[in-house]
Amino acid sequence: MNHNIAIDGPAGAGKSTIAKAVAARLGHIYVDTGAMYRAMALYFMENKLDLKDEGIISGACDGADVSIEYVNGTQRVILCGEDVSEKIRDEKVGNSASIVSVYPAVRSKMTALQQKLASVQPVVMDGRDIGTVVLPDAACKIFLDASPEVRTKRRVAQLAEKGMKADYEEVLADIRDRDERDRNRPIAPLVAAVDATTVDTSDLTAEEVIGRLLEIYHSKVD
Repeated sequence: MNHNIAIDGPAGAGKSTIAKAVAARLGHIYVDTGAMYRAMALYFMENKLDLKDEGIISGACDGADVSIEYVNGTQRVILCGEDVSEKIRDEKVGNSASIVSVYPAVRSKMTALQQKLASVQPVVMDGRDIGTVVLPDAACKIFLDASPEVRTKRRVAQLAEKGMKADYEEVLADIRDRDERDRNRPIAPLVAAVDATTVDTSDLTAEEVIGRLLEIYHSKVD
């Protein structure tokens, strides 16, 4: 039996924070698939490609060499030999990733890499379609959710911690737009897997969510 954990959910639901903590406590490898998509989007942006032209983006996929490395246990995202772990956290890159992630060519490239990572070691992987497409046989599937307003507050706070100002209404609009794109894209839309356990994080602390996920995991594999 595999011990992989698939965590899905919309932007700002706390997936990355929770997935990292759960992976650390279980001794699994954490794989941030969103960061991988952001790296792809950054590649297209830096090459000044039209993100809304599927033909151009699909044709450029092979030129984007995205890989994951671990430095002192911390995941680093490498794009064409450059560590872009910090650069991809820009809000514009996140929005761009949401746009290009609907293209089959982009998703195919990322899915293959993600499945390869999960085939050689136990992982905690978070994203939008992990339990439904990338790791449909994961031992434990979780769908993290929270209201758009709560997710917006979290995102604004995260940006503030980095010294970046953000307008609440603009961030809220961006999150709602991304939700719309993610949930309604024709390829691998954001949806909870039929065998996933949904956890609403709106009124829970991070530690409470972590505890809940560990309980669910152990109930599945022990």
